Amino acid sequence: MSIVPKETIEVIAQSIGISNLSSDAALALAPDVEYRLREIIQESIKSMRHSRRTTITADDVDAALTLRNVEPVYGFASGGPLRFKRAIGHKDLFYIDDKDVDFKDVIEAPLPKAPLDASLVCHWLAIDGVQPAIPENAPLQVIAPPSEGKNFEPKNELLPVDIKLPVKHVLSRELQLYFDKITELTLRRSDSPLFKQALVSLATDSGLHPLVPYFICFIKDEVSRGLQDFSLLFALMRVVSSLLQNRHINIQLYLHDLMPSVVTCLVARRLGNRLADNHWELRNYTANLVASICKRFGHVYNELQTRVTKTLINALLDPKKSLTQHYGAIQGLAALGSNVVRLLLLSNLEPYMRLLEPDMLLEKQKNEMKRHEAWRVYGALLKKSAIVDLVWKDDLNSGRLLVSLFDLFGEGTLSFIPGPEMSLFL
Repeated sequence: MSIVPKETIEVIAQSIGISNLSSDAALALAPDVEYRLREIIQESIKSMRHSRRTTITADDVDAALTLRNVEPVYGFASGGPLRFKRAIGHKDLFYIDDKDVDFKDVIEAPLPKAPLDASLVCHWLAIDGVQPAIPENAPLQVIAPPSEGKNFEPKNELLPVDIKLPVKHVLSRELQLYFDKITELTLRRSDSPLFKQALVSLATDSGLHPLVPYFICFIKDEVSRGLQDFSLLFALMRVVSSLLQNRHINIQLYLHDLMPSVVTCLVARRLGNRLADNHWELRNYTANLVASICKRFGHVYNELQTRVTKTLINALLDPKKSLTQHYGAIQGLAALGSNVVRLLLLSNLEPYMRLLEPDMLLEKQKNEMKRHEAWRVYGALLKKSAIVDLVWKDDLNSGRLLVSLFDLFGEGTLSFIPGPEMSLFL
């Protein structure tokens, strides 16, 4: 027996215009109606559980009807509980007390505000303790610490603005003392055993990341104003080498500040102020340093090696540059590998040798220092075994040019060239 009474079937039939439904037909339809209701309710419960809820809503019923290919019920919402009233003259018949709405009121009602789409915008609040000048942050002109004992008063009758000061980079007392000690050793005691221990510490210590921007600024400032101090420049490049060896710090974020100082120690016109300063050794050391930076971070910054090679080849092919600058450019290009040598050095070797030849001859260059520098440059071109192999194997024109130079100067002349570069040919 169905729990749906036949009277309910008769009332529903009358509501849809069927007035001659017999009692037997209503009694027969009641079990089928109950089965369909149970089926819809079960599907609604499934939809409720999949939605992680404990109360069935009108949306769950609509989803159940859609699943059964039945048109959903329109005009119902889940804004609040439904209120049922007992039908007059019927003991067990209830209906929903809906409020009658006039279409005129619905048409004249103001439209609700359109909902805003969720969006997410990211920007840098501060980079290394410095607030960038972007529209999302407060203007840098108004960022200033408040004066003591005075409240902020807006000028020109403007509304007060909450100003957030830049983030302060706080260093512990131990790190400050460590930085002061390293900089003191670099500036004044770079030839002491303690400085070598400091370099080992820079290369292995895992707690130095907060000091990296301070070391970069220190190196940049000292290189810019200490080009006449050879020992200081060499010590600074050794500090750079130690920082690059430290795997616990992320130095690639500061390469844009570091690379100009390193390249300066490679192709600067003059490094040191005394003839006894072996700036050739400094340029050789810096060339290997530049090559290691390009090899390590070239995959992160695709234009790093391109910009370095462009700087070096421009310094090499500029006749206004000094021979010491040409020497640094040659050493830097050779350190970058055989491909760079083949594409840049060998392709420009013949015009460069025509430029270098007058400074190598005693008859044309009376200045002994410039003649010595010219032979240093020539020795740098010949000393690298990779370059020699490429010249003799891959570039016949450059090979003939070097053969003509050997014939021009002869072995006796080469044997009197000072410096270690010519030891390969003695």
